[in-house]
Amino acid sequence: MESLYILIPVAMVLVFVAVCVFIFAVKSNQFEDLERQGMSILLDDEKIVKPKKDPTHHEHDQ
Repeated sequence: MESLYILIPVAMVLVFVAVCVFIFAVKSNQFEDLERQGMSILLDDEKIVKPKKDPTHHEHDQ
């Protein structure tokens, strides 16, 4: 029974912190565009850049 005097305030503080974090996330537009990040993974259009060979370096000149 005595542990409830500690556990209930701790639970209330944790709920308050969770609500504050959620409100901060909403106000900072964290939930503005949920689809864009998922689609950016699927539509990754980076081109592979091949390294240019140095014209002064020849493979047989070692």
